[in-house]
Amino acid sequence: MRTKTHLFSIPYIVWMAFFVVAPVIIVLVYAFTSPAGGFSTENFQNMTDYLGVFGRSFWLAFLSTVLCLALGYPLAFVLSRERSHHQRILVMLFMLPMWMNMLLRTYAWLSIIENTGLLNQFLAIFGLKPLAIANTQGAIILGMVYNFLPFMVLPIYSVLSKIDNSYIEAAQDLGAHPGGVFRRVLLPLSLPGVLSGITMVFVPAVSTFVISRIMGGSKFMLLGDLIEMQFLGAAYNPYLGSAIAFVMMIIVMVCMLLMNKFGSGDEQVVAL
Repeated sequence: MRTKTHLFSIPYIVWMAFFVVAPVIIVLVYAFTSPAGGFSTENFQNMTDYLGVFGRSFWLAFLSTVLCLALGYPLAFVLSRERSHHQRILVMLFMLPMWMNMLLRTYAWLSIIENTGLLNQFLAIFGLKPLAIANTQGAIILGMVYNFLPFMVLPIYSVLSKIDNSYIEAAQDLGAHPGGVFRRVLLPLSLPGVLSGITMVFVPAVSTFVISRIMGGSKFMLLGDLIEMQFLGAAYNPYLGSAIAFVMMIIVMVCMLLMNKFGSGDEQVVAL
């Protein structure tokens, strides 16, 4: 019976091997292949010309992740304290924009912040100077935060909503002030959700290219733009693009492993 049950996993294994493992192997082969077809590490050496792109990508992804955490944690906490019926409604309203295509949402923001957009038209009514937000790094961060904020809120909300109120009441009975309740009870118990949210925001933020192209006006190249340029742009070099993608994949995997390591065993409440 057990052998027959394992047969149901064969389609999934075939699917994973064909659409996940095989592409990774192809990228790895291209990364260590020269344009002449021989083995080479030159692609990794040429990556030093793009250290600025690496730094900018990780810096903007870091800032976006921090902002998503600063906005997402209070929002997730407020959602988790509402009644069950209200929680379902608020979560649905919060997720409603995610049902729309990401490109449409990003272009909608561009129509708001561009020089002749709705925001500057509103400021002009009061005689205020227009804000030059579009085509800046700030606009890229805005686009990242808007698009990836739900990925931070939902994991934290899922954990916070399962925390028994008796823990908070016990901490208050023992004399803990609101800051102490958060630091000693809520934060340790919600840390798995926080780390999950950080991972789910940082990984797509560091690899995006649509947001930087639309909100940044293609003025600030990120890793996603650089990889796309190597495969589809004028500077066609799939070998260098594969090397960059492979290094980026390794860095992301290391970040995820570190997050999982720090998140394990942190569910216990700190002693008051």
